[in-house]
Amino acid sequence: MALSTAFTRLFGVEHPIALAPMGGSAGGALTAAVSRGGGLGLLGSGNGDRDWLDRELPVLTAESAGKPWGVGFQAWATDAGAVEWTLERGPAAVMLSFGDPRPFAERVRDAGAALIVQVTDLEEAHRAVDAGADVIVAQGTEAGGHGARHGRSTLPFVPVVVDLAAPVPVLAAGGIADGRGVAAALALGAAGALLGTRFQATAEALVDRATARAIVAGHSEDTERNRVLDIARGSHWPAKYTARTLPHPFLDRWRDREAELANDAQARQSYQEAVARGEIPALPQWAGEAVDLIDDLPCAAGLVGTLAAQAEDALKRACGG
Repeated sequence: MALSTAFTRLFGVEHPIALAPMGGSAGGALTAAVSRGGGLGLLGSGNGDRDWLDRELPVLTAESAGKPWGVGFQAWATDAGAVEWTLERGPAAVMLSFGDPRPFAERVRDAGAALIVQVTDLEEAHRAVDAGADVIVAQGTEAGGHGARHGRSTLPFVPVVVDLAAPVPVLAAGGIADGRGVAAALALGAAGALLGTRFQATAEALVDRATARAIVAGHSEDTERNRVLDIARGSHWPAKYTARTLPHPFLDRWRDREAELANDAQARQSYQEAVARGEIPALPQWAGEAVDLIDDLPCAAGLVGTLAAQAEDALKRACGG
């Protein structure tokens, strides 16, 4: 059976699967591969760095084979100029996460792009509806990378957002790394799923190979949410958003001591020096709770089809087919 949903019909894509616009690692090649595979690729532009976009957007447009694609921004960190400049390149969608989407919403709509808004709690969900979001992503706390410090798990959060946002289609995010998770998202009333960690472990992802291998070898119980690594590397993420990462020696040293670390310039300098010496990764290794389900590094286009086939099979079996 074909998995046709409000999301696939909105974008004219084959499968109800989207790439999480992971800042820096969801580059042009990965985004294009997901779109070619029948999903919706979303470029991870983060704060809208122009040099990065100048490098990755041409790759995306050259390799997307005319399939729809979009770009994701961190609403707290980007500005209207970056969004407008990107809209001139003709994305099918702009996704805004972690902050107020309203300053950008009208610009996105006027450009003819779909507005996707990721939410981590019900206050943000109401705000996304008020902003006129065409699609809402409900992110549970199982997700890798940044998310709500005090959020909800995907399973109870998604149906609440589905009911609140109807008839706006909702994508489920957080703890989804195979087709069974996609099927579960659909069973919760979502119109599809947005996956991050699973796509980080692909041939096209812009991550260090050591990070990709760490994801393949990682275990859910080893991941944890923290702000320690953001503070250590001088990142100004809002305190309400922590990040789920794999183990890290600096995290072990400073766990539950965020305020102390923020006031210890020498400790933060030691982190930077350890990075420079190659003793610790330059970036934290973001990974979600579904990391146990990842055991290979496939090409992303083929992975999209595999996930969709797994989801169809899971739904057939659930229905006794």
